[in-house]
Amino acid sequence: MKSQVIMISLEDLVPENHIYRKFDDLLDFNFIEKELKQIEKENNYKGYGVLKLFKCLLLQFLEDLSDRELERFLQENTSAKWFCDFNVAEKTPNFSTFSKLRQRIGTTKLSEIFQGLRNQLKSKGYINEVFNFVDASHLISKANLWKERDKSIKAKYEKLNNKTLPKVAHDKEARIGCKGKNK
Repeated sequence: MKSQVIMISLEDLVPENHIYRKFDDLLDFNFIEKELKQIEKENNYKGYGVLKLFKCLLLQFLEDLSDRELERFLQENTSAKWFCDFNVAEKTPNFSTFSKLRQRIGTTKLSEIFQGLRNQLKSKGYINEVFNFVDASHLISKANLWKERDKSIKAKYEKLNNKTLPKVAHDKEARIGCKGKNK
């Protein structure tokens, strides 16, 4: 069996119109590097670098992957390797690296960084904040139910149910719903 060696760049393996290229062009990752500099100083991350690992977390969010799925995704997907700045032959992180990184960054800092990325996309017109949600289902919040329950006790009603609720509820049309007759 003959063995062939071909020199190829990972850059050549990722299509020009790939969505990861668009994200790479749109997003400025310099502010993330600045935000995470201290974490990188405190932890070695086996030479990966905190920005590479953060890009992995970003892909995890974009692709809706678990830590184990992300590990495999990075091993098998050349576009993901390119986006996260790995080379073709480079060993990618173990799944446990991602949870450790999230813990070290912390939820507050992660939220700030993702908000910064979101703001970048918003400023470039890729995110619009106009949403209208309409939900016609009747829901009773637990906080209100306690108030109504107390009113029904005061009024000496035996139970708080659909017959007594309109007499004590702020919303006279609200109803208590249930699945089945016994729940």
